[in-house]
Amino acid sequence: MSIVKSEKKKLWEKGAGLDLMVETFTTGKDKLFDQKLARHDVIGSMAHALMLYRVDLINEEEKISLVDELRQLYRMIEKNGMVIEDGVEDIHSQVELILTRKLGDVGKKIHTGRSRNDQVLLDLKLYFRDEIVDLTKKVKSLFDVLINLSETHKKILLPGYTHMQAAMPSSFGLWFAAYAESLIDDMILMQAVYKIINKNPLGTAAGYGSSFPLNRQLTTELLGFGDMNYNSVYAQMGRGKTERLLAQALSSFAATIGKLAMDICLFTSQNFGFVQFPDSLTTGSSIMPHKKNPDVFELIRAKCNSLQALPNTIALASANLPSGYHRDWQVLKEHLFPALEDMHQCLEISAYALTKIKVNTDIMEDSMYDLCFSVDAVNEEVKKGMSFQEAYHRVAESIAAGKFERPQQLEHTHEGSIGNLCNKALIKNMDSAIKKFNFKKALQAIEGLLKS
Repeated sequence: MSIVKSEKKKLWEKGAGLDLMVETFTTGKDKLFDQKLARHDVIGSMAHALMLYRVDLINEEEKISLVDELRQLYRMIEKNGMVIEDGVEDIHSQVELILTRKLGDVGKKIHTGRSRNDQVLLDLKLYFRDEIVDLTKKVKSLFDVLINLSETHKKILLPGYTHMQAAMPSSFGLWFAAYAESLIDDMILMQAVYKIINKNPLGTAAGYGSSFPLNRQLTTELLGFGDMNYNSVYAQMGRGKTERLLAQALSSFAATIGKLAMDICLFTSQNFGFVQFPDSLTTGSSIMPHKKNPDVFELIRAKCNSLQALPNTIALASANLPSGYHRDWQVLKEHLFPALEDMHQCLEISAYALTKIKVNTDIMEDSMYDLCFSVDAVNEEVKKGMSFQEAYHRVAESIAAGKFERPQQLEHTHEGSIGNLCNKALIKNMDSAIKKFNFKKALQAIEGLLKS
């Protein structure tokens, strides 16, 4: 058995070393993912230091030293990132070690009144909050591309399908806008998740509060949270739940983008030929010279399928855990952090690739799609006074006899139909959904902390 002893003591260490094999296993990949939390750990520590001063747990000189050093550390991380040193367990220990090296015993006071439990909860919430801001921008970019494509191609027809059979006339305007509106509902779901995430857990310590006279309302305001997690036990129960809810929102976006990718894979095939992309966006075959494979959208589809499984993965990791903190939560980073990266990439590449799409303008002129107009033929007879059932049977008889003739004109005028896409309403609804996040409050609070 190899025992590890280091001058860089862990926050919880009481003198005895730790078995090297145990340390390696329990640390896992956490140090790698913790680097993404570096800025957020520093910001949280800054707010905590200001609060400690307000409740007389540190003096003014100590407060100034801690906050100034944390601001410098934040700027360093922004410029160069942060590497967690060998022998240092996590980002919380690394930040405290840097403060202690610079400030001596004053640096050690930063941990007063908090636990790694509420510290990591805070870091994760601040990190997720920033991720949601960035994801929202990318979703809006994809939404704008879809709306522009809808408007540009709104008069170009393509067949709509039910049961994988050509059914009724649709249009590229209707098809593109369908995915735009789907993103609005996905955004509304993310809005609810953001509201839950945007609550302050700092001050709940290990899950049972503290005997220090902490001012949790102050740190809530300093960090720009919408509210706080009031009950300290529930704050710790939020670990796992927070990740699961965010995963559910990601899976909703993934369902939309994955279905769009599947449509495109189908529509680019020779059997359909509805859309195409330039050679620079497709890949070839090593033996078939004619191939133009939609690899971009196949990979989007695969990544989105994995993202839709994520909520279940996270739920199962915490399904049998009682209240209180458990080390099980650590593995959630290994699932969620890469998933966030995949979501960013899928949104970015989808928006980019769609700007290169070329649509076939004469699809519905092919006689193979004539029967898609049967409903319009029935409706024309009904408009002339015939009952729907009689008109239906008359058109069915003409189809059976091979005498059906498609109407020459289409009149679709109701909201959300081929002739009335309501895209202005969709734009209004997306703008409203984004506005309700109220990102500005959090951004201004963080800017306020960083001002020297």
